[in-house]
Amino acid sequence: QVQVVESGGGSVQTGGSLRMSCAVSGYPYKNYCVGWFRQAPGKEREGVAAIYTGGGRTYYADSVKGRFTISQDTAKNTQYLQMNSLKPEDTAMYYCAADSPRGLALQPCGGRVNEYNYWGQGTQVTVSS
Repeated sequence: QVQVVESGGGSVQTGGSLRMSCAVSGYPYKNYCVGWFRQAPGKEREGVAAIYTGGGRTYYADSVKGRFTISQDTAKNTQYLQMNSLKPEDTAMYYCAADSPRGLALQPCGGRVNEYNYWGQGTQVTVSS
């Protein structure tokens, strides 16, 4: 059974930083995609970043490029999302998700919700001005 567990959300002021972790267990294949998504009240869930465990290729949404960094420790089956220069518009529930790659070799993992079937319960990030 695949389990996805996020941790590390919290509250910060504008310009602050947070680091979140995502632990994936039970995935039946060695290499898979791990994506971070967020959903603000009244808005659709959107992809933020993703990483392929089998080599580390990454995806970032334009809104977070240069501010967020996704990384991984494959030995621990854990992925991280380092969020810097946070803005109030980054406030949302953040979810981690996992699934097999659907994309091309150069970017195997994307930020579409329907590309992922295994989801964590989410962790809240609140950025105050």
